[in-house]
Amino acid sequence: MRRIITGHNEAGKSVVSIEGPPARSLGEDAGGLYEIWNTDGGGFDTKSLEDRADTDVVLSPSKGGTKIRYFQINPIPEGVPPEVIEASTAAAFEKMGAAHHRVDTSRNAAMHETDTIDYIILLKGDVTLVLDEEEIKVNPHDIVVQRGTNHAWVNNGTEPALLIAVLIDSSLV
Repeated sequence: MRRIITGHNEAGKSVVSIEGPPARSLGEDAGGLYEIWNTDGGGFDTKSLEDRADTDVVLSPSKGGTKIRYFQINPIPEGVPPEVIEASTAAAFEKMGAAHHRVDTSRNAAMHETDTIDYIILLKGDVTLVLDEEEIKVNPHDIVVQRGTNHAWVNNGTEPALLIAVLIDSSLV
């Protein structure tokens, strides 16, 4: 994974400001979240070399902010007890400051709801989107517009699933 972040030099000409892998990631053992870029609603300086993704990985953008990340969902190995899945999922949400987003996990341990509108694209894999009252298979290149609803992603396949997500704080929409 290579990020290419553009900006301006002192002469006002467009240049590559940052090039390389994501600055931060979280939960690589389960697939992982990889931060690409964040905004905080306070504007930005295109001459700055600050890496706005080089902060703690948290689930939601800040108020008025946005995030773009890719995330990978590994298949759950056969024979893992439900209580182990619940405990590891709860720990992962806690680690990314998102325990309070787990409002109803009765259908799936990874169910969560945020105050964001998210645009999610499945790049590869066999994934199901789980909602409170239904499930829908998502195919590669499908785009899900997730409008602040309780949801989870399930990898049905034997290979990791790769998704891109753009998260926008709901106060911007």
